[in-house]
Amino acid sequence: MTDPSGRLVYVALGGAGEIGMNCYLYGYGDGASERWIMVDLGIGFGDMETAPGVEVIVPDISFIADRRDKLDAIFLTHAHEDHVGALPHLWRDLGVPIYARSFTAEIVRRKMTEAGQGVDMIKEVRLGDRIDAGAFSVEFLPITHSIPQASSLVIRTPSGTVVHTGDFKLDPDPQLGAAVDMDLFRAVGDEGVLAIGCDSTNVFLEGSSGSEAEVGPNIEKIIRAAPRAVAATTFASNVSRLRTLAIAASNAGRSVVLAGRAMHRMIEVAVETGQLTDFPPVVSDDEAKDIPAEHVFYLVTGSQGEARAALARIAGGTHPTVTLKEGDLVLFSSKTIPGNEAGIYRLYNKLSESGIRVIDADMERVHVSGHARRADLEQIYKALRPRVSVPVHGEHRHLVEHASIAPSWGADHAVVAPNGTVVRLDGNAPGTVDHVETGRIYIDGTAQVGALDGVIRERLKLARQGHVVVSLVVDEDGDLLADPEVRCLGAPKQKAAGSDTLADLIGEAVDEAIESAPAKTRRTNKGLDETAGRAVRRVTGREWGKRPVVTVMITRLED
Repeated sequence: MTDPSGRLVYVALGGAGEIGMNCYLYGYGDGASERWIMVDLGIGFGDMETAPGVEVIVPDISFIADRRDKLDAIFLTHAHEDHVGALPHLWRDLGVPIYARSFTAEIVRRKMTEAGQGVDMIKEVRLGDRIDAGAFSVEFLPITHSIPQASSLVIRTPSGTVVHTGDFKLDPDPQLGAAVDMDLFRAVGDEGVLAIGCDSTNVFLEGSSGSEAEVGPNIEKIIRAAPRAVAATTFASNVSRLRTLAIAASNAGRSVVLAGRAMHRMIEVAVETGQLTDFPPVVSDDEAKDIPAEHVFYLVTGSQGEARAALARIAGGTHPTVTLKEGDLVLFSSKTIPGNEAGIYRLYNKLSESGIRVIDADMERVHVSGHARRADLEQIYKALRPRVSVPVHGEHRHLVEHASIAPSWGADHAVVAPNGTVVRLDGNAPGTVDHVETGRIYIDGTAQVGALDGVIRERLKLARQGHVVVSLVVDEDGDLLADPEVRCLGAPKQKAAGSDTLADLIGEAVDEAIESAPAKTRRTNKGLDETAGRAVRRVTGREWGKRPVVTVMITRLED
């Protein structure tokens, strides 16, 4: 480990002040000696209200990409999409080794391969290993979460030790993997911990998160009581819950069917890496057609109402192999991510309209969170005894609440540091010392679109206001050689009274406006564009009460 002089700092490029897009940096040194490591590089998800047509959002990592020669490594706490999903999109901008435990490493290998990238940069880490990266020495500590091999990171530096908890809970009986060994954390605390970057997701909730062992018996009871087919949905990455659900169904005498590519992939990786050894046998979609409904159990993707996931397609009657009917049951064994409520409730209602009963975690004990509540957080603080608290992974209100409580758990200082806030962790008075530009990049199809590029703003405007396209064919002097062609998209087909269409009225108005325009105006495309645009907006304002986006296409024919 090198020993340059300088400061120890932290900055989040994503995940602090929001749920998702986790990307955290730790830096050591000053000027030419400055070195950085990154913890996690995840995605967020778009929605039709704020980013129509966009499914994936990634953090803007320009700050560190511009300093890629000073970045030594990326360390991954676990394999959830909001912690690793941006790697296929952004790793080329960084080009450094990626360190992860075996399950996470295999998930990332598959992602990189699907994206047409190599996998040599992915380095598997064993517990107890210490990876030297510039000024940092990083060790993985096992922690429980809702996915195999979740880890906290012990980041040792010349200025002191930082523990980045990652997402975690303290499950005494996790069903998959071992319970948390708090002696390991107390041993790190005995060494001395300068700072903790700690999960804030459930900071508003008292008590402990509960154990995975608590939900299995109740799920089995519900499945046994169901008269017809049962389907259950949860996060595909929650391998422990997939196992709990499948074992409960098998115990209830049902055949287990997997529907959803993501679930197949997660279970395959869990088996291949030795994390999952007792998953019940599964039958194919086609085999399930010959099994009576009362003996079938479907595990399906789509717990967050995703339009292209298996459950939404089943509810809409468009899934190629799985059909649910009146009297069937769907269990939502998951937590609703903030912002997804509307889509999930639409799915609930669509299922209900088909006579399908829905049970979620508000109705029955079918879910426990993978994130620490206050009692769990306090245990971690008491074990590590950090001097400085930096809440991470949460909306701004979570960070503020966490920082307000941390002193009661023993921290001398607590810093609220949303994305872009540079926090100095060492020295006598840890706190904010700088800010860097952060933001989001939209993955639109195969293209990356910046937040300031105007693409999403234009798309939102089109969605709210509609679009009118006018095609003009004119001569060199700007005189019309044909009637204007008009197309109205996302607009009424005709005016409120009468049979004339809105397009007809717009065409007549544009014709009159151009015929009466001064010759000087008609000789320039700009003049024609502005004249036609004003005519369109005059008609739509009068007949429709809106000002749509207007596109004027001009073809000027020469003699």
